[in-house]
Amino acid sequence: MSCSPEELKRKSDDFRAKWDFFARAPGFDGFVEFAVAASSITEFLDAKGLSGLHQSAHALEQKVLSLFDHWSADVMPAATLADLEDQIAGFGERVQAFILGNSSSVAERRLHPEADLLSDLAPRKRIWFVTDTPQDWRDLTGQAGYFNIQADTCNLAQCLGSDQESAVVLVDAQGLEPAALVAGVQALRGRFSASHIVGLNLAADFESLNGALGAGCDFCFPRATPHPVIMDRIVKLCGNEEEAPYRVLVVEDSKTASALIRRTLSEGGIDSLAIARPQEVLTSLGSFQPDLILMDMYMPGCTGVEVTRVIRQHAEFLSTPVVYLSADTHVALQVDALRLGGDHFLTKPFNPVILNAVVKSKIERYRALRRTMYLDSLTGLLNHTTSKQRLDAALATAATEGAPLCVAMLDIDHFKKVNDTYGHPLGDHVIRSMAWLLKQRLRKTDAVGRYGGEEFLVILPGSNAVQARHLLNTIRMDFGQIRHPVPGTTFACTFSGGVAQWAPGGSAEDLIKQADEALYQAKRAGRNQVL
Repeated sequence: MSCSPEELKRKSDDFRAKWDFFARAPGFDGFVEFAVAASSITEFLDAKGLSGLHQSAHALEQKVLSLFDHWSADVMPAATLADLEDQIAGFGERVQAFILGNSSSVAERRLHPEADLLSDLAPRKRIWFVTDTPQDWRDLTGQAGYFNIQADTCNLAQCLGSDQESAVVLVDAQGLEPAALVAGVQALRGRFSASHIVGLNLAADFESLNGALGAGCDFCFPRATPHPVIMDRIVKLCGNEEEAPYRVLVVEDSKTASALIRRTLSEGGIDSLAIARPQEVLTSLGSFQPDLILMDMYMPGCTGVEVTRVIRQHAEFLSTPVVYLSADTHVALQVDALRLGGDHFLTKPFNPVILNAVVKSKIERYRALRRTMYLDSLTGLLNHTTSKQRLDAALATAATEGAPLCVAMLDIDHFKKVNDTYGHPLGDHVIRSMAWLLKQRLRKTDAVGRYGGEEFLVILPGSNAVQARHLLNTIRMDFGQIRHPVPGTTFACTFSGGVAQWAPGGSAEDLIKQADEALYQAKRAGRNQVL
């Protein structure tokens, strides 16, 4: 579970309070606010990885939103109100049962007291392989343990009878009739409130995949999918990386409209900053760094199109989405606005649910684009350029605060032999395994990037050389224990590393060079060590 029971309870209580407020006076204005709350809790559960609760909330949200098209009276009919009350009560009971079943969990931590360096670990995740052929998954379940994941095999009845939630339930479709698979997935979805359900060994045709997804699977793998691909998905689903809240800059000269927009965004969990003067937009973009701009089309002395045209002259804001808001429904105006740098056009008065949906979908695509620019496609770590930029930022912080800082270069030993012996796909899997382990073992304040090939750059703010070597040697020993399966056998890899501690006045290039020299000393000294 990636959020605490207390956080889930607060969100659930807020949602229930919005419903109670509406139920006392079931008019359209109150219904709009409740619909926003329904969308908000659905997105919250999705973001937190509570897949079963999310699907329940999504079904409720869809029902609520469908009522917009059929609203024709001053108040909601009593029968509709009662029907919604029953569905909301059922959802609330499921949330409460989940909270009660998870309130006693205690986060595990890994502490290296002798090095005075804390390495934050997420609680150990548990997953199940629901299968009648556990021997087919022995290699995968064994490898999962190296990444802080307890993987067990069981049949459907054993899984349904468990009193514990699991992060992921993987359902093996091998030997199952389509109807039996659908029934099994439906039973699992009804039992588990948070688990991601993944189908394995499915036929690749449309009907098979659609049936499994419709029954409640979050993702499906067709037959003959390589185990490293499945492991990659498992590690991602068991991860605890949380994105920063979405940020929106509101450019609107009307204080009333601005307050309404910000209130709507806040209901959706979105941070916002409002400015009334478009001339302040460049300064605000630089300081607030929004993911999106909501722009009024007509403001005193300036139009939204003119503001966007100025914004697009700056390369750093060239891809920042701009959504226009205007009471003008003139089609030619909207087309020109989009051609001159805008991304979407919403008319006033806006539907708050639609506003949040548009904003979030635009931001998701914007962040996805940024990830392709900043992250390495194979490992999900920082790429070479971004790693160096992160090091520059860490150096600036260390210089300002007078804090220690270490940099390490790590390199997988004899990696060419791995590629030559087992092939590049398995070599890629070894690199991903190294990346997974580093992300799990390092602190949130640390940074790690794929510097090139099988080489990694690690940035450790607040750490001295003794602490850094101790931590990285611990990770090195863990990495050497990972068994990579190949037909008929397994093999292991090691890595070598070099650490450099920043001295006041030193540059990023100096640090990287020193770490590189230490790395090559470790290589010459026999490899499989950190110096």
